[in-house]
Amino acid sequence: MKKLLLAAFVLSLCVACSPKQELYLIETDLGTMTVKLYDSTPQHRDNFKKLVSEAYYDDLLFHRVIAGFMVQGGDPESRNAPASKRLGGGGPPYKIPAEIGAYHFKGALSAARQGDQVNPEKKSSGSQFYVVQGKVQSDADLKMMAQRKGLTYSAEDIEKYKTIGGTPFLDNDYTVFGEVVDGMDVIDKIAAVKTAPGDRPLKDVKMKIRKK
Repeated sequence: MKKLLLAAFVLSLCVACSPKQELYLIETDLGTMTVKLYDSTPQHRDNFKKLVSEAYYDDLLFHRVIAGFMVQGGDPESRNAPASKRLGGGGPPYKIPAEIGAYHFKGALSAARQGDQVNPEKKSSGSQFYVVQGKVQSDADLKMMAQRKGLTYSAEDIEKYKTIGGTPFLDNDYTVFGEVVDGMDVIDKIAAVKTAPGDRPLKDVKMKIRKK
């Protein structure tokens, strides 16, 4: 009995001392998403945390929205931007080295970047990100994508793409540095808004990001 009590006490100490997962709230006009950041992408994680601590994202827009694909924001030039302003080119004067690994399931928090032609190292934008909506995938689609990209999806990965969906054609090309753990319906709400040519919402969808 004493051994069992001692084991329980030691376990409770371990739980108390384990690091608590840091969560962040992406508050929008259409609801709030809770995201967790991955420790496997430390440079992206730390950069995002730094920008949030500086209120960098407050009142920026989701300036690019494509239903069935993703919702993108984080361009500082989108703050108070007139409807005629072309967006998508703003950000800090630095890029983040690629930390590619995680897949693009629905809810993936991923770093936007310039195309391979001018950015062969796949470095990420200093501030712009997108949240994946995507679509449910079939076995045939995933098999084709795996062959094309030289990837090996686990049974769990395949099941996830077949149930919640995502954008596997982005795998191995963009850094996923977190995921939505609550508020997945908010992605759908943002993705459903009407957009102008260029994919900017006709009615601004603003954000505010803070630590939970």
